[in-house]
Amino acid sequence: MTNATVKVTNATGLHTRPGTQFVQLAKTFTADITLKKGDKDANAKSIVKVLKIGISQGDEICIEANGEDEEKAVAALVEFVKNLTE
Repeated sequence: MTNATVKVTNATGLHTRPGTQFVQLAKTFTADITLKKGDKDANAKSIVKVLKIGISQGDEICIEANGEDEEKAVAALVEFVKNLTE
């Protein structure tokens, strides 16, 4: 298992548009990917579940992946969150 914590700096958090882009990126990997915020977690490949945990600006989230391409998945998703500007 590979994981990393990243702070959401985007002013609108991980709302619908960037949330959808995040999920689409997560789906390009074969690893199982979980997104965690506090005591809540979500399947990173499900937009409904990602939106349900309510990720806002300033939140620290943990991205965990388990599977063949777990390291690439976590690295790509962390970079996506760090570079999110909309």
